[in-house]
Amino acid sequence: MLMNAFECSRRCISLFGISGYYSHTTYAFFTHTITHIINHPMKVVVQRVSQASVEVDDENIGKIGTGLLLLVAVHQDDDNAIMKWIADKIVKLRIFEDEGGKMNRSVLDEGAQLLVVSQFTLYGDVKKGTRPGFGRSAKPEKAERLYDEMVKYWRERYTIQVETGLFGSMMNVSLVNHGPVTLIVEKNRESSGSQTSP
Repeated sequence: MLMNAFECSRRCISLFGISGYYSHTTYAFFTHTITHIINHPMKVVVQRVSQASVEVDDENIGKIGTGLLLLVAVHQDDDNAIMKWIADKIVKLRIFEDEGGKMNRSVLDEGAQLLVVSQFTLYGDVKKGTRPGFGRSAKPEKAERLYDEMVKYWRERYTIQVETGLFGSMMNVSLVNHGPVTLIVEKNRESSGSQTSP
């Protein structure tokens, strides 16, 4: 099991024999850097839509009316606990307007729909050079398993319609973003534990 960022920082400072003012500065640096490295979140782009669809080879394979288009990226360190937390969070997000025009209603409240599309490029790293690197994305086998389990989780746990794209395929995605409203939902590994609901 990974130690947390604070303990890892403490051990690094002890190893290098750093003390005094520099120990505090180095501690902060190590903690920030290590936290960034070990807190790998699953990432989902949530778009509120009035309609959305996905095609593969000119064939429409998924279509919704009012609801959420979800672009899902699975990290190499993600697990079922993180997946369930994300899934529960998304269907409970209050991003649809109530009678007063305020964002106060969820997919569940609206009886809206989900269109779920795999999108590993959300983990594209462009810090160096101009060609994105995708080293943080989960391997296809793991990503597909968690993607399928997320869809199954929604379908079995909640009474909502869930449409999907085709994992690993070249897809054409069309949408009308109503608002526009776009959010990024993510959950890091360090604080997820066994929590499966927001």
